[in-house]
Amino acid sequence: MDKKNLLTYEGLQKLENELQDLKVVRRKEVAQKIKEAREQGDLSENAEYDAAKDEQRDIEARIDEIEKILKNAEVVIEEEVDLDKISVGCRVRILDMEYDDELEYKIVGSTEANSLKGKISNESPVGRALLGAKVDDVVVVETQAGDLKYKVLEIQRSN
Repeated sequence: MDKKNLLTYEGLQKLENELQDLKVVRRKEVAQKIKEAREQGDLSENAEYDAAKDEQRDIEARIDEIEKILKNAEVVIEEEVDLDKISVGCRVRILDMEYDDELEYKIVGSTEANSLKGKISNESPVGRALLGAKVDDVVVVETQAGDLKYKVLEIQRSN
């Protein structure tokens, strides 16, 4: 059995929009590129044709990947998230106790994780350690560089 892909509603919408764009817009664009390249004649030395076929393969692979994610998607309804403890779909403010630095993260499923945008996966070491923690709890994250300690300052809805 495939594992469930936890998604926020925002993440679900983003994937559905990307899938729609790939199927409706990008497929037509690449089909047109292939048609134009074929019209140029000899395909054996036609770089445009090869590039268009590569692009077509990439688009089809991404469509397949998104469809698999959506097939096993479980949407976290952020309005129903329990704010007593940290769970997928909430935003948390934590204190890095070693560097006395406040951090803010949104806990999301692994398919939505993007550390540059402050979205960490529930399967990441920090995300996994934070799950279930309450305000004022200190969580310890074991890393190769040693243990990291974070104090939970605030749990809130992400929207």
